[in-house]
Amino acid sequence: MSNVSRPSVSRSEATPRGHLAIYAGSFDPITLGHLDVLRRARTLFDNIVLGIGRNPDKASLFSPDERLEMCQELVHEMLAADPDGCHVRVERYNGLTVDFARSVHAVAILRGIRNITDLAAETQLAITNRQVADIETVFIVTGEQFAFTSSSLIRQVAALGGPLERLRPIVPEMVIQRLRLMREDPNNPLGRLAQDQLVE
Repeated sequence: MSNVSRPSVSRSEATPRGHLAIYAGSFDPITLGHLDVLRRARTLFDNIVLGIGRNPDKASLFSPDERLEMCQELVHEMLAADPDGCHVRVERYNGLTVDFARSVHAVAILRGIRNITDLAAETQLAITNRQVADIETVFIVTGEQFAFTSSSLIRQVAALGGPLERLRPIVPEMVIQRLRLMREDPNNPLGRLAQDQLVE
């Protein structure tokens, strides 16, 4: 047996064809549940793109630029805290998620599953994406503490004057601080709505 040591090989060098996945959503706002899914997925792929899209059926709370900034900062913190997982980059996109997946040469779409209701809806969407775009979907089950976390619920709590401190178990501190500033701004639609609710 040769005693010659071999140079270490990184994950990307050892993989002849990099497996890139996209984790797409509106992330309005990004939650600890989203970050939990991303953290778990970093052990499964060579690269991940967190794609910030636009849902025309939902009224936006944060602007696209604000969401991009928050996601980039939180992802940077994650990579610094755990450098052993795969690399993650953050991008914005318009249009269909499957078209975005093709543009970045993704082999899979990541979807977080919180409960059985999510599974039923996401399975139907996954089958459709495989049939029309020939791309697989990988489901990541979130931690049990995030089973009922949703961005829609967070927006409702913020707009209706609920205590933002109660959101700490499910929302990054950065998001809470931004929600507080929005609520205190009388020129912000969220602030006006919250004040109206408090008066009533």
